[in-house]
Amino acid sequence: MKDILTAPFVEEMKSTTANMYRMGWDERNGGNISYLLSEAEVAEYLDLNKVIRTIPTGFDATPLIGKYFIVTGTGKYFKNVEKDPETNLGVIRIAQDGTTAELLWGYKDGGKFTSELPAHLMSHMARLKVDPENRVVMHSHPTYTLAMNYVHELDEKKFTHTLWEMCTECIVVFPDGVGVLPWMLCGTNSIGEATAKKMEEFRLVVWGMHGIYGAGKTLDETFGLIETVEKAAQIYMLTAHLPRKNTILDSQMRELAEYFGVNYRKDFLD
Repeated sequence: MKDILTAPFVEEMKSTTANMYRMGWDERNGGNISYLLSEAEVAEYLDLNKVIRTIPTGFDATPLIGKYFIVTGTGKYFKNVEKDPETNLGVIRIAQDGTTAELLWGYKDGGKFTSELPAHLMSHMARLKVDPENRVVMHSHPTYTLAMNYVHELDEKKFTHTLWEMCTECIVVFPDGVGVLPWMLCGTNSIGEATAKKMEEFRLVVWGMHGIYGAGKTLDETFGLIETVEKAAQIYMLTAHLPRKNTILDSQMRELAEYFGVNYRKDFLD
């Protein structure tokens, strides 16, 4: 059996968390990631019959029974994942009762998965119905995206439209737009349920005055979605107080979307 520290999915989690910390998106223990793995991927590195311990998830994830995830730990700092993945990450399997996670590797200091795991699992369930290839749910606190929450209306159409105006690539990268939730208490099933509902139509969901959730097929794709929103938000925050001389017109956004063949939210354009 191969050393799990050499597994591609561990290496990907190490590099992604390092990049997110470097970008300033995940201060202290902020942010969390869950990455759906196939049984075959896990079986190369772990004995699937060796359960270290079981941990209640606080949520009924029956549709995900038997599914494997690598998940960042609660209270863990992304800056530490690269040097100590076995403490800061864990590989879990959703047990047959649907409400328990079986720990197969990681959290070696006795810790457990992120407190936002219910929100992650709910979002996985929602996205898998839309796209069976969806494997990643990622949460972070990008600086300019968060700053924009305080000065821009938290309206999905208006928020998305502003972001689309900031960079030519935006409507192509996230043509489905950005879902928006008002401030809600984090770590609860309520915010998880609200996020999952938004995930039925958006891959990106802003948590008002808190951060953003992203979902995608790979860690790179999901990181890239959030990265593009953050770049657009940065441009907005750098220019919002200045007289606007130029902009990307709605007609030009349509032209972009149609040229690149993306299915965009036509109702978000005037």
